[in-house]
Amino acid sequence: MSFPCNILLSLLLNHAAAGMLSAQQLTLWEPRPAAQWEEALPVGNGRLGAMVFGGPADEKLQLNEHTVWTGEPRDYAHPGAHKHLAEIRRLLWAGRQKEAEALAQENFMSVPLRQMDYQPLGDLLLRFAGIDQGKVTGYRRALDLDSAVASVEFDHKGVRHRREVFASYPDQAIFVRLTAGGKGNLHCAVLFQSPHEQHTLEVSGDGLTLRGRVSGGAIRFEARLSARLQGGKARAEGASLVIEGADSVTLKLVAATNFVNYRDVSADPAARNAATVSKLGSKTYENLRQDHIADHQRLFRRVRLELPNSAAAQRETSRRIREFAAGHDPSLVALVFQYGRYLLIASSREGGQPANLQGLWNALKTPPWGSKYTVNINTEMNYWPAEVTNLPETHAALFGALREVAASGASTARQHYNAGGWVLHHNFDLWRGTAPINHANHGIWPTGGAWLCRHLWEHYLYGGDTAFLRSTAYPLMKGAAQFFVDTLVATPDGKWLVTGPSNSPENGGLVMAPAMDRQIVRELFANTIAAAEVLNTDPQFRDRLQSLSARLAPDRIGRHGQLQEWLEDADDPGNTHRHVSHLYALYPGAAITPATPELFRAARQSLVFRGDGATGWSMGWKVNLWARLL
Repeated sequence: MSFPCNILLSLLLNHAAAGMLSAQQLTLWEPRPAAQWEEALPVGNGRLGAMVFGGPADEKLQLNEHTVWTGEPRDYAHPGAHKHLAEIRRLLWAGRQKEAEALAQENFMSVPLRQMDYQPLGDLLLRFAGIDQGKVTGYRRALDLDSAVASVEFDHKGVRHRREVFASYPDQAIFVRLTAGGKGNLHCAVLFQSPHEQHTLEVSGDGLTLRGRVSGGAIRFEARLSARLQGGKARAEGASLVIEGADSVTLKLVAATNFVNYRDVSADPAARNAATVSKLGSKTYENLRQDHIADHQRLFRRVRLELPNSAAAQRETSRRIREFAAGHDPSLVALVFQYGRYLLIASSREGGQPANLQGLWNALKTPPWGSKYTVNINTEMNYWPAEVTNLPETHAALFGALREVAASGASTARQHYNAGGWVLHHNFDLWRGTAPINHANHGIWPTGGAWLCRHLWEHYLYGGDTAFLRSTAYPLMKGAAQFFVDTLVATPDGKWLVTGPSNSPENGGLVMAPAMDRQIVRELFANTIAAAEVLNTDPQFRDRLQSLSARLAPDRIGRHGQLQEWLEDADDPGNTHRHVSHLYALYPGAAITPATPELFRAARQSLVFRGDGATGWSMGWKVNLWARLL
């Protein structure tokens, strides 16, 4: 049995979690509103998300619903692509990389070439009458990780204002609670905005409705808000719901689209919202809040990490981060660790989409990398904490997507490789595109699905659920393995079996036989054999995988003492590329360990050559690699 993150295991894990840490230790807070999106506080229930900005006079909640995407159902496979496969391989073996890339770009890429983008739903704006920003005192904007409730508090002209925001998984809605000490002190206008050109706004006496469609695509959406007042009154005025003289207000926001699955967009978002509202019934705010907190804490409180407090723990979070390198603030480490668990719970729940490149939260119509699922490292990194920090339920959304990806990937396997099983290249989207995208020099990488199969196997290893192994994990693992049974090719000298065309993400262009592929396929075959043995099934297939594994090209040590990234000894010691793909067997894999001392030293040398500087996710990977290197 392997484990995904020994740096975390060395720190904790108390699954009983008797008594939680103090609220101060589990709270992110700031003494000012968010000036930009990245500073806002995220809440989510796996399906609906909001970023809370916290302006005293002008509050903004940027909203997301997990299936608001561009595009429509389609098969991304390139018909007849497999007819060019042999020639692409011949060119690569002959050292004619640019010609191979040109041929692949023309005949082997996804149709269309790019996948679709995750989209924002819109904004909920609250404009408070009579609040002068310059006269606000005692301001605090906070996110309590233990309760998953965001709050904003401040004093204005002797009145204490408080807002609470949370996204409830049990009730599938976002709730906003407004209070202002005493009676009749709440005066605000509530309105929706949407970045989508095709949208309409409807205002009634106690609520708002936003309806729209993503331009050029199939997704239709509806967001519906209702206000429950204590005291005061509400009225429609233009595009706003105006609230006057209320003691307190509870806003209930639901949202839905017509998306059923990656092939079906026949649902009625209005009917879905009506059903959600009906289920809410007349539950009080206190009951809604209690149910939300109980659901969240059922997951969150399983793991506790205690590190010493210092004076720095009393400071606002942004300052703690700025001063961390120069100061002594160990409890910030515990806070960031628990924030990671919080974000995974908030962005990945059963029945929803998996956590994408930005989890659940996105304000842009053209987000970086489409805010898709990049599976040559990023999607997997999102889920590295799932089992080791006792959040196995968060894996359910990913596994649901994998079942669909495998169906789509079977078409790509046939059209691009004339092969059985299923394949996923380095990205997928809401429509489960699995064909190689963007450019041949980095998009043709057939081991994305095989890497994700590691998550299936680890879920079984941690939980021991044989029914899950039989119904879900093993069929997907077997299909991924079957693809490589059909597509592995011999090296020109006939000595080894390798993958190709492929690349070493995202470095070096189109090649045959990158080290990462061999490491992933070897691991996939071993895990599939082990799963079949647990289930006492497919003995002939097990034998076939065993014989092919024995012929896979081994990891090699190059002339610089490095672990070779390719079959050839072509590594550049000065290359500081952000990907460290050829170190997969060190982490998250477990084939390179102190028990393989020569490869262990070579992997360390490769990591030294790559250097510490990189993008954030790359440094996160390197932290785990260094931990594996002890």
